[in-house]
Amino acid sequence: MKSLLATLTLTTALTLPGHAIARPVTLTTTLNNYGGDGAYLALYVADASGAYVGSLWMAGGKSKYYEHLSDWYRATAGDTAQINGITGASVGAGRTLEITLDLADALFDAGYTLHIDAAVEDMRDSPNEVAVPLTSDGAGTPVTGRRYIASFAYDM
Repeated sequence: MKSLLATLTLTTALTLPGHAIARPVTLTTTLNNYGGDGAYLALYVADASGAYVGSLWMAGGKSKYYEHLSDWYRATAGDTAQINGITGASVGAGRTLEITLDLADALFDAGYTLHIDAAVEDMRDSPNEVAVPLTSDGAGTPVTGRRYIASFAYDM
């Protein structure tokens, strides 16, 4: 039920007017063995000007820690309605988060960027840990994060 709600939220939030075609996209995020508690991750999309478009997923269930996902928090003013229904557990060191979402075709090859902010309790926050342009050619190409993320890739 939760993934159905997430899918509905994403297709409505990230489908541009007049472009109702969406496809399943699998987002795979593998964390480094950083030796701390589970990481909170915010996955979200910004447009070509850097303006926030919508949230894709939030890993970590306690909203009191969301302020540590500072770029996402600043973009949304901490609005938890942005992630209502699209949350899951935090991701442990060395573990992999794999989620499949329906994303609008209009988000690809049009200047949009997928961002991931990361935070771990008692460790440094990592805003904009990953920023990857959403392009058809970029699908399946792993990128490395700055601190906690060993690799991230999306597949269509």
